[in-house]
Amino acid sequence: MSKAVRGDENTINLAERRLFSPSFKPLYDEGMGLVEKTAEYLDGPGRAEAKKLSRLAATLYAAESMRLTTRLMQIASWLLLQRAANSGEMTREQVASEKSKVRLDTASAHDQAEGWCELPEDFRALVSHSLNLQGRVRRLDDEIYGGGADPLAGAGMTNPVSDQITLLNTAFARG
Repeated sequence: MSKAVRGDENTINLAERRLFSPSFKPLYDEGMGLVEKTAEYLDGPGRAEAKKLSRLAATLYAAESMRLTTRLMQIASWLLLQRAANSGEMTREQVASEKSKVRLDTASAHDQAEGWCELPEDFRALVSHSLNLQGRVRRLDDEIYGGGADPLAGAGMTNPVSDQITLLNTAFARG
């Protein structure tokens, strides 16, 4: 299957068509619902469950909570921009300009991290759901706006959160 040139007037971009149709609403509702569900969890049961974790798992929980909320805020920003374009509040050019500030590449330590299995099951499910949603939104974004941003481009850059976790793990291992 060949990729169509963007300037081709006869080409229909199905992802863009989906975005500007009623079928966007379920994706929007899912994303915003996940933001709300996560906030409720982190402020309620998650807070209580985090207090019961080992030192290692508590550190991982704190770091992964930051990643989770960052990921969801970026997804929510993207969804809100698309909704603004869909409703005519913003032009496609305005959306593209603002969209450049949105990052859809927030990583996760996920199940490779030591202590991951100690994290509460509900928390791990939220992380997994957010990663799945981020992947779908990123693919949709690539289909609509083009894959101009290489998700691996920042791989060589340092991640301050990961660096801090490494320092904390080193400090706790010595103690």
